[in-house]
Amino acid sequence: MIVRIVKLTFRSENIASFEQIFKDTKDRIRNFEGCSNLELYQSTDEPGVFFTYSYWNSDKDLQAYRQSDFFKKVWAETKRLFKEKPQAWSLNKIEKLN
Repeated sequence: MIVRIVKLTFRSENIASFEQIFKDTKDRIRNFEGCSNLELYQSTDEPGVFFTYSYWNSDKDLQAYRQSDFFKKVWAETKRLFKEKPQAWSLNKIEKLN
């Protein structure tokens, strides 16, 4: 399993716009082939900082999503709202304890 973590930093005046984009697209992202989970987090200290965690069955699935027309459209809408360059990590999930 691949976990994709993306840190997104928005200008304060763009937070609501990002939240609306996420609300409008989250179900389609989550239901993209190979995506098994999607989470959104907001910093408690910096309201303009968000993290998305998406869980993918394989890197192939993640790359197919990233190359999709849907992703390219959503990313184009989102990146115009940034305050800072986003950061992203792809990680192999090793273990989870509940």
